Amino acid sequence: MLKHTFIHIQGIGLKTEQNLWEKGILTWQDFLKYGDPIFSRARDQFIREELEISSEHCNDILFFRGRLSSGDMWRIFDVFKEKAVYLDIETSGGYQGMDEITVIGLYDGCDVHTFVNGSNLDEFEISISQYDLVITFNGTTFDLPFIRRWFPNISLPPAHIDLRFLLKKLGYSGGLKKIEKDLDIGRAPEIDGIAGYDAVLLWKAYQWGDQEALDRLIQYNTADIVNLKPLMEMGYREMKARLLSFNR
Repeated sequence: MLKHTFIHIQGIGLKTEQNLWEKGILTWQDFLKYGDPIFSRARDQFIREELEISSEHCNDILFFRGRLSSGDMWRIFDVFKEKAVYLDIETSGGYQGMDEITVIGLYDGCDVHTFVNGSNLDEFEISISQYDLVITFNGTTFDLPFIRRWFPNISLPPAHIDLRFLLKKLGYSGGLKKIEKDLDIGRAPEIDGIAGYDAVLLWKAYQWGDQEALDRLIQYNTADIVNLKPLMEMGYREMKARLLSFNR
């Protein structure tokens, strides 16, 4: 999708991008090779220069982070998915006046890494630094601000895709668990039905000495991050198909 994208160029919006696609100019190369005038001579030259720069920076996520809105960041997914990580946090929910991170889960598409308060939470800051793209559900308003408060000097991945907003564009509303059910994405029976407040209670039980409560909390958190991957892949495919549907 990235090389179908023109809206990262100054002066090109969604409507102009759509008009280019409808002319058969579907990719950067199509524009660069197009023989006839598209806009004005000066504007065509400016866009060609910008596309050549884009091609040179095709593997530079910072280049596109600075040129795409947060709502269009999903377009970079296929190019940068090998350096992406799915993230979700659990918190104490303000229990006894304290609101702290209890568990952080990371999933790189192959392996899950779990960081637990009082055990290895400090290792998260180093682990997250190796990724270029972080994918969350509602991380814009919850997970990432919470992490920045907890780790004030942290360097998070430069780009972020929030699936809550991407899926809403596709008509999937509600929380993560509701959307999973809508799309027939299941969870293990022992954690099916657990919600955010249950995660707070599980942490409280663990603090009172119940190790099984922590195991269940980690299983719940792991399901949150592992299930983000098929949601991201589906959302990317559907958004790409929707935008380029005229070419079918």
